[in-house]
Amino acid sequence: MAKTQLNVRVEEGTARAARERAPARGMSAHRYIEEPVRQDAGEAGRAFVEAAADFMKQYETVFAEQSDGGAPARATPRAGEGGEGPREGRR
Repeated sequence: MAKTQLNVRVEEGTARAARERAPARGMSAHRYIEEPVRQDAGEAGRAFVEAAADFMKQYETVFAEQSDGGAPARATPRAGEGGEGPREGRR
């Protein structure tokens, strides 16, 4: 992934702590500062996926009724179905 430079002003104590603690964790100071941002972005992604899964579970029967007349939706293809290629009704 390409890197870009971002100049951020922090208090001297914060900069000192980053320089001191980063090597103890086996990383550079910039990686030490970058990590909480990455985690925050990842948590937002996980929260979205969890909310989407909850939504799908809540409305599972509605989706099944709309898609194939009431048969429960399958999470995985049956034997012999590769899941590749166009699906009927989806274009």
